[in-house]
Amino acid sequence: MTTYKGPSQNNTDGLNVVVADLNLAPLREQFEGDLPGRTTVSWPDPADTDAVVAALRDADVLVSGVCSPEMAAAGKGLRLVHAAGAGIDKIDVAALPPGTLVANTFHHEDSIAEYVVAATVLLRRGFLRQDAALRRGTWDSPAHSPGTPWPDALADTTIGFVGFGHIGARTWQRFRAFGARGVAVTRRGDVDAVAEKLVWAGRVDDLDALLDTADVVVVSVPLSERTTGLIGAPELARMGESAVLVNVGRGPVVDEDALYAALRDGVIGGAAIDVWYDYPASGNTGAPSRHAFHELPNVLMTPHSSGLTRQTFARRMSDITANIRRLAAGEGLHNVVERVR
Repeated sequence: MTTYKGPSQNNTDGLNVVVADLNLAPLREQFEGDLPGRTTVSWPDPADTDAVVAALRDADVLVSGVCSPEMAAAGKGLRLVHAAGAGIDKIDVAALPPGTLVANTFHHEDSIAEYVVAATVLLRRGFLRQDAALRRGTWDSPAHSPGTPWPDALADTTIGFVGFGHIGARTWQRFRAFGARGVAVTRRGDVDAVAEKLVWAGRVDDLDALLDTADVVVVSVPLSERTTGLIGAPELARMGESAVLVNVGRGPVVDEDALYAALRDGVIGGAAIDVWYDYPASGNTGAPSRHAFHELPNVLMTPHSSGLTRQTFARRMSDITANIRRLAAGEGLHNVVERVR
């Protein structure tokens, strides 16, 4: 855990905190109640850039996963920018005032692990197909339709993890409870397979070996130049026609065209896609891909919601307010990932 002390300040007037993250709005009362006395909190609409910029002119703390150059220029007195999540890629660190600390928080891994296991069961047991059939009056099960293949339970299933950080490790704990086997590849190749009770663990260079053996492939690796398109048509073909892919990392880690074709043509058995290729510029309307994934019967589509539970954000809120209390008291902060020089 990284700790830093921020720039000194006379705190007799309290801190001015700007919260520009709609995910925290339902927890507003608890958030404000957890802050030290004399703290002033404003909640501008994150979509209203002018309102956010105006609020930042007197701010000590910005709570947001976004800080544009315009926002950073307005926040000349910022001492802390705290993301309500792990990612800080939309925070322009270089534009922030010298001495500003940038911190993050996690706590999404439990909710995402729950999603991955649930999605895997839905797809491998054929529940999506059975639900659609029964709505038409058809009982699509081996007990009522001889010749229908028996689905597989999770016991003795091989789960392949592409990425084994907070999310992968927590998800593997859940799968182990069902008697599954696990294999993993990571960029650094530093996972201790024995300690994690995996069959084996290697580097991304070993991806082909993972795809050859995994019944379920869980993608949680971060997006980078190296991981963009990491899984394309040749990799999907290695998975086999009964295998399932669950992507909770970033959409472009899996090639968009190749994934659609593999699902449409039965190259793989199915996919749960929670991270996409296109997102709404504003509001909640917009196609997630140029391809018609929504027309495919073997796809579970969710709007980047695998980590969005009340528990996730309640714990994140606690981390953020604890750091603001530390800042007010002149103590070291936790989860600091950047310190502007």
